[in-house]
Amino acid sequence: MSNSWDIKSWRHKPALQQPEYPDQNALAGVESVLGQMPPLVFAGEARQLRADLAEVAKGKAFLLQGGDCAESFAEFSANNIRDTFKVMLQMAAVMTYAAKCPVVKVGRMAGQFAKPRSAGTEIIDGVELPSYRGDIINGIEFETGARVPDPERLVRVYNQSAATMNLLRAFAQGGFADLHQVHKWNLDFIQSSPAGERYHAIANRIDDALQFMEACGIGASASQLRETSFYTSHEALLLPYEEALTRQDSLTGGWYDCSAHMLWIGDRTRQLDGAHVEFLRGVNNPIGVKAGPSMDPEDLVRLCDVLNPKNEEGRLNVIVRMGADKVADGMPKLIQAVEREGKKVVWSSDPMHGNTVKASTGYKTRKVDDVLREVQQFFEVHKSEGTYAGGVHFEMTGQNVTECVGGAFQVTEADLADRYHTHCDPRLNADQSLELAFMISETLRKAAQ
Repeated sequence: MSNSWDIKSWRHKPALQQPEYPDQNALAGVESVLGQMPPLVFAGEARQLRADLAEVAKGKAFLLQGGDCAESFAEFSANNIRDTFKVMLQMAAVMTYAAKCPVVKVGRMAGQFAKPRSAGTEIIDGVELPSYRGDIINGIEFETGARVPDPERLVRVYNQSAATMNLLRAFAQGGFADLHQVHKWNLDFIQSSPAGERYHAIANRIDDALQFMEACGIGASASQLRETSFYTSHEALLLPYEEALTRQDSLTGGWYDCSAHMLWIGDRTRQLDGAHVEFLRGVNNPIGVKAGPSMDPEDLVRLCDVLNPKNEEGRLNVIVRMGADKVADGMPKLIQAVEREGKKVVWSSDPMHGNTVKASTGYKTRKVDDVLREVQQFFEVHKSEGTYAGGVHFEMTGQNVTECVGGAFQVTEADLADRYHTHCDPRLNADQSLELAFMISETLRKAAQ
């Protein structure tokens, strides 16, 4: 790979999972418009996330990354954003309280609109149409017109992402994230669930601690209690959109993809000679790379070399997505190769993508037990290898959906049709997400002893 990089050098590489726009002039016009738009995030924020992730790489913090499988135009609302943010705050509070370490919160929000697909077309009732690739590219409706890639959708995604980003900043900095509001983060539909009751117990202890601090006059009004840091991320799949929102930082001269604080490369687009690796190696954001069962350990080492040539802590996050039955066999080899070469990475677990199954009712789903099992094995492998299990990366929502089976409320396959709203893959609901948080927090607490 050539060391020379510029914002367009990816265009000379094989670019997988890209749509075929029928009107290239229209696409170029949209790219030009987006190139003049204000950035969605700022270079300084991306640098702060790198610093926070460096603490994760050192074993001094934990990464919590979660949000929608694929954001959509239809599901966009302030309430949905608020409720997902609430669940992330709840999970972080549970983990911080148990593990006594900072939790870095990164949402799959304000940009997660494109989805890789295993096939370019799909067939329903004998009719074959192009696959749905996310609202940034085409429509989910199974109609010929809806499935034509439309570049104007990039502008709509930018506008929705800007509105989402604005609301997230307000929630994080405007008092909503104040620890004094810890009880108000619970959602109505999980108040009486086992996870909800456990959360209330922790919230009561946090209240007691805050009251003690106030009685002693010790910083109960400190900004650390009233505000929080919340970052955004998405898969950098649609490269014309990512290039259009990439800016050169006026302070450092470095290039930053200002569509999100953190970008990741998917398991289908991580080829060393591919366009996605070429593009992301040149931006200074924290970068993630998905590692599935087919990841060769030596290829992972080469990706570390290309994406993090200076071997800096906080730059590269390896997101392992094996499947519950493949972690014990596949992950140790990756860890051993990275450790052998002295590569500094954040290890996180994506327990969702390797555990997707089709229910007897025809719906794609995931079993909560499989999700929990993969995370448990992720921790166990790291313990046996003497390395740090740095985080989790999962698909969830604050909505009361029935998309994953199992959990404390025992969602069954027959229940899936009740509230199956995802535009792509099944997500954990708030109660199932809290269940995961408690399991992780207990593991972190034991590790800290």
